[in-house]
This record gives sequence, C-alpha cells and structure tokens, in this order.
Amino acid sequence: MTLPALFAFLHHVAAFTLVAALAVEFVLIREEITPPAARRLLLADLVYGAAAGSVLAVGLLRVFFFEKGPHYYLHSAPFIAKVSLFALVALLSIYPTVVFASWRPAVKLGQPPRADARKIRRIRSLLHWEPAAVVVLIFCAALMARGIGVLV
Repeated sequence: MTLPALFAFLHHVAAFTLVAALAVEFVLIREEITPPAARRLLLADLVYGAAAGSVLAVGLLRVFFFEKGPHYYLHSAPFIAKVSLFALVALLSIYPTVVFASWRPAVKLGQPPRADARKIRRIRSLLHWEPAAVVVLIFCAALMARGIGVLV
C-alpha cells in the first residue's frame, strides 16, 4: 500500500518541478540574455528535462505496476489526451532546448550568447504554449482520476 503512495508522491514532485522550471524559463527569457541569465536558462532547462523524464518514467511505472493497471488507463480518453499533451509539450520544448544548448560554448567563456531577436520571440511564443498545454493536461488528470471518460 505504501509503494503506490510513494510513486504517486514522486510523480507529483516531478510534475511540480517541471512546472517550476518552466516558470523560471518563462521569466528568464524576458530578461536581457547576459552570460549569467543564459547560465540560469541552461540550468532551468536541464531541470525541466530531468523533471519531464522523471514524470514520464514514474508515470509509466504507475500505469503498468501500480494504481488501476494498464487496462484502465489505456481505455481512458482523458489519459490518452494527457499523454498526447505531454508529448506535445515535449515537442514544443525541443526548439528552446536546442537554442539554449547552442549558447553553452559562449557561456563557458563568460560571453553573451548569440541570441537574435527572432529566435527569442519564437522561444517566448513556445514558452507561452507549453504552460497552456500543461494546464489542460492537469484538467485531464483530474478527469482521469475520477473515472470520467473511460471507454469501455
């Protein structure tokens, strides 16, 4: 009984960490991209990626080994929507991660990264869509947890 609770706890901690890291990125990208700001963005993106990986890994463990079992989840429309939204958020995060990673050599040298205005606007736009998708994902999680939308 305590192992499922532990995995639920880990899943929630990872999800909250993901949202916090996304919020940090959202705030930092609004600032001037100085070497310290770029370093903080790289760190926030690293935490974001680690949290996303943890959410996915622990979530899959919960689906297949704990809770209600795969039959329940794989026949739940909100669960399918939730996984689809998670994949969408992952896809949306690729471009910012690639751009941030390209800044690493300059940051290591203590120089400001090359951050042209077009790329920054695109990243800001993506960082607006990601939390919007996460909010809908959380709504799907609430529906799923209450058995709403189970396809029999």
